[in-house]
Amino acid sequence: MPTFRTLDDLDLAGKRVLLRVDMNVPMRDGVVTDPARIEKIVPTISEILTGGAGIVLASHFGRPKGEVVPEMSLAPLAEVLSGYLVDTEVIFSADGAHVAHPGEIVLLENLRFNAGEEGNDPDFAKSLAAHGDIYVNDAFSCAHRAHASIDGVARLLPAAAGRLMQQELEALCGALESPIHPVAALVGGNKISTKLGVLENLITKVDHLIVGGAMANTFLFSAGLTVGQSLSEEDMAETARTIIAKAKETGCKIHLPIDAVVAGALEAGTATATVAIDAVPADQMILDVGPKTTAAISALLSDCNTLVWNGPLGAFEFEPFDRGTNATAQAAAKLTQTGSLLSVAGGGDTMAALANAGVTETFSYISSAGGAFLEWLEGKTLPGIAMLMG
Repeated sequence: MPTFRTLDDLDLAGKRVLLRVDMNVPMRDGVVTDPARIEKIVPTISEILTGGAGIVLASHFGRPKGEVVPEMSLAPLAEVLSGYLVDTEVIFSADGAHVAHPGEIVLLENLRFNAGEEGNDPDFAKSLAAHGDIYVNDAFSCAHRAHASIDGVARLLPAAAGRLMQQELEALCGALESPIHPVAALVGGNKISTKLGVLENLITKVDHLIVGGAMANTFLFSAGLTVGQSLSEEDMAETARTIIAKAKETGCKIHLPIDAVVAGALEAGTATATVAIDAVPADQMILDVGPKTTAAISALLSDCNTLVWNGPLGAFEFEPFDRGTNATAQAAAKLTQTGSLLSVAGGGDTMAALANAGVTETFSYISSAGGAFLEWLEGKTLPGIAMLMG
């Protein structure tokens, strides 16, 4: 497993810590609708304070594109974060002039109000570095971006991973870098074209690749099967065949649906039917895997030690097309609870699908990162991680 610096490697007493976090939370009318990202950074904040340091928090919010956009100010989040801390007020500093003394927390304004953030401008990085003696990155979800607060600052200050970042890296390394075999990867979603790099990397890492969602339709089409009116990328058929051929060379077995739930339209309450995968009617579309596929996947997972999951198996947003994803997720969760399976998942749709299945608390680890998680699945070196390596 790659080594990286953590809070354990730092002497925090009397220091100022510039802490990069991800507070890009959903808000409506100035009210945070999902505080999960804020809740997750509390352990790192508390530990740094206990170590005798002061903290300057840095985060982005939205896409202001280098302009000051009042509705994207981080000011409202200072009070929200304060609510999760014991006897510690978070001081919002719009101009960054407030110095964080030991035991204090200062929140800077939205980093992306300055064009130098996304441009990784050296001068902006220096201005950020001036806020701290030490840099701690607790924002894995931003680790794939070579921005000033991710890459530039880490070149100027002693840098380490926060506890959330550490937890994420340990889970991900345990899933693909140094896993216990057999390893299965479940990849769903709509298009091969958007996950080509993921598929190409995974077939060199895992023993089993389970393909679901509309992406599976392209593989089925490439094998000469009729997919009716299903969403598929016919122009990617040759690519699908190439992936299958490469998987044979690497010893990775690709698993496609053997039955499917079909309907004439993607809408709640529509008439459905379950058919063998080689019997999809020309006027129907595949919207979920069928029960035989679900049973086969569950049986496969019972023989595996590690699972990496990205993407749903069907159109889970509409009942009853969530059944395949739900049943598979619940099978994986049960195996996780018995201690026989390490289950790591990530990506926005994946989080929503697993929450819908009621297994959020029972998977080994679910990453809240989207782009960073996908780039990690592609085997890319993430700038924010490279800067933390010991």
